Amino acid sequence: MTDSGAAVPWRDSNLPVGERVADLMARMSLREKVAQMYGAWLNVDDTAGEVAPHQNDQAPDPIDWPELIRHGLGQVTRVYGSAPIEPSAGARRVADLQRQVVNAGRFGIPAIVHEECLTGLAAWKMPIFPAPLSWGASFDPRLVERMAAHIGDTMRRLGIHQGLAPVLDVTRDLRWGRVEETIGEDPYLVGTIGEAYVRGLQSAGVVATLKHFVGYSASRAGRNLAPVSIGPREIADVLLPPFEMALRAGARSVMNNYTDIDGVPVAADASLLTELLRDRLGFDGTVVSDYFAIAFLESLHGVAADRAEAAATALRAGVDIELPGVNCFGGPLLKALEAGDVDESLIDRAVERILRQKCELGLLDPSWRPDPEYLRAAGPFAALDDAEARSLARALAERSVVLLRNDAGALPLAPGTRLAVVGPGAGTPDSLFGCYSFPRHVGIHHPGLELGVVAPSIVDALGAGFEVVYEQGVPVLGGDDEGIAAAARAAADADVCVAVLGDLAGLFGAGTSGEGCDAVDLRLPGRQEELLEALLATGTPVVLVVLAGRPYELSRQIDRLSAAVCAFFPGEEGAAAIAGVLSGQVNPSGRLPVGFPAAGTSQPSTYLSASLGRKSEVSTVDPTQLFPFGHGLSYAAATWGEVALHSTDGWATDGELELSVPLTNNSERDVSTVVQVYAHDPVASVARPVRQLIAAPRVDLSPGESRTLVITLHADLLSYTGRDGRRVVEPGDVELFVGHSSGDTHTALHVPMVGAARVVGPSRRLHPTFALLP
Repeated sequence: MTDSGAAVPWRDSNLPVGERVADLMARMSLREKVAQMYGAWLNVDDTAGEVAPHQNDQAPDPIDWPELIRHGLGQVTRVYGSAPIEPSAGARRVADLQRQVVNAGRFGIPAIVHEECLTGLAAWKMPIFPAPLSWGASFDPRLVERMAAHIGDTMRRLGIHQGLAPVLDVTRDLRWGRVEETIGEDPYLVGTIGEAYVRGLQSAGVVATLKHFVGYSASRAGRNLAPVSIGPREIADVLLPPFEMALRAGARSVMNNYTDIDGVPVAADASLLTELLRDRLGFDGTVVSDYFAIAFLESLHGVAADRAEAAATALRAGVDIELPGVNCFGGPLLKALEAGDVDESLIDRAVERILRQKCELGLLDPSWRPDPEYLRAAGPFAALDDAEARSLARALAERSVVLLRNDAGALPLAPGTRLAVVGPGAGTPDSLFGCYSFPRHVGIHHPGLELGVVAPSIVDALGAGFEVVYEQGVPVLGGDDEGIAAAARAAADADVCVAVLGDLAGLFGAGTSGEGCDAVDLRLPGRQEELLEALLATGTPVVLVVLAGRPYELSRQIDRLSAAVCAFFPGEEGAAAIAGVLSGQVNPSGRLPVGFPAAGTSQPSTYLSASLGRKSEVSTVDPTQLFPFGHGLSYAAATWGEVALHSTDGWATDGELELSVPLTNNSERDVSTVVQVYAHDPVASVARPVRQLIAAPRVDLSPGESRTLVITLHADLLSYTGRDGRRVVEPGDVELFVGHSSGDTHTALHVPMVGAARVVGPSRRLHPTFALLP
């Protein structure tokens, strides 16, 4: 190792980042630059990690580690998240790998260590937080930001620099297995929650990675990695806004979408990764490939003849870093350069971005040390699933539980109620975890492995306060008649039956929800609907708990249920949160981030549709949601006063509109309400959604407290992509709907939008503002 002392300009932390990076690049050979453009995926025994399909197909020959790092290395992949490893051992492994990388290259440049962190750091013995769909159900960006800051702090202490989250794909088809990873079906909700996650993670000095840019969730028939056939307007107005909001929040990395859009794979699309992302939206961070996405240009998409062409195509499009390992951006890229198929200036473009990020992370500073902070702390190693983590996990889980139905006050359960708790989700904590949690992502490949965290089941949590008899009935998939009969007998002998039905998360067929676990319809998986019918036939009141990664079609049973509750993989504290809601210790306040489908509905349908997407006389299919987006009940709720509109001259196309909502808590317990504001342009140059969320503040009130919520809306919030492809605010009448959900309007307001039509761009206002007055 040479030329790495503090005297050289690129080591001088007092110089501007740009000067340091330019100095370092001037000293590097082409081979050293290329080495910064890929990673290495090593397990604890130096073999490649094994998590995903195609991994072995795409991987090169067994890794020659000394040769791989001889010229440096850009990234190290999932040291903690590929196999069970104690945090302390993982930290020592990171330190050892970094020392080897630093000592092997001429410049001693450390690698960026990255991990998955969608439900917390996806590693053994790490806190397991609620899945992103639960973040959306909370409608609470401040709480999500606190959670993300805790995740980021843990990652930084362990020597991890980059997290592959959040997922900003807007749900478009409930059959898609990755619905659980999304935040919801509305771009404003996804954006506000997603940007909060970015702020929290990056406040700890960890790079957030936005994924999957852009259009992944709109795949045909809800199939993972299937082609996407959508127009530019749907991209611009539905799928892109969450990314715009998160980029404004300072996100430093973006991951490309796997799929092709109208035949062009995103990893090969310069119009998206360069012209849109960088030239229009001003992004100057790094674009990382989704795992194997560059090799897929040859092997899956068929738009490259070999890996050299795949490398050249992705680099030209704007991909800077190949993850998880080196398949195309090593020898094949050098081959493309030698053949003149790609310009060396594109290498410099990518490496400048990579080194800038390493500089911003402090990896080029003389003070950088390979030993993670976790190893340098005095005393014994601290437990990372600590009281603060569990408190955050509990708070977010409680805020995300949605009370769907409560017939005649069946909930909360009365003290002393004898419960039959049945269903595949009731007796195991695994049913609480999303597919990117360590137990469901990696732990399932290690039979007999202990969970690594304390996570009671729902049976355990309810057993702490009630007399409980448990029968599984059937597993998530499969089961037999005797299991159903045993569950029915238990229900018949109880005062109330709590049926916990839904999904088991997993990857690529290891569950009913998660990446690669797409659904052919929206009926409850396996024999669970049959089990529910048997429970209802007993005559015992049935409380349904849907514990799932997507909403399911419940129209056949909903009118016969005494109550229904929904939780979207609520994490390690999820059972306690659900038990708290059922017992009444927690006043439920979650709201649906995705609507529940109506009878027989299995095709793509969200609340965000124009008139032709609604019920009509020209189709036998009614897409009306059984429980609409934004729906959620409480045991005690705020009383809303008269909504006031503070305008006498209309709403200027370049101005603001203010409205106020008086709120009072007349109950004897704390209440929390989400004031939802939807907009509609009844006469526009293109077909517009009948409802679209533009504001959704959550307001907490103590017993007896009254506050007035003031919401200020800018006209930019009503902008959309017109016929000529430009985003515009048009004059004309506007309808505003202030209410409890997309289907429950408290007050409808009609406002004239006045002034000239106005074209707006990426700098438009993306948020309303809120104030709470005494």
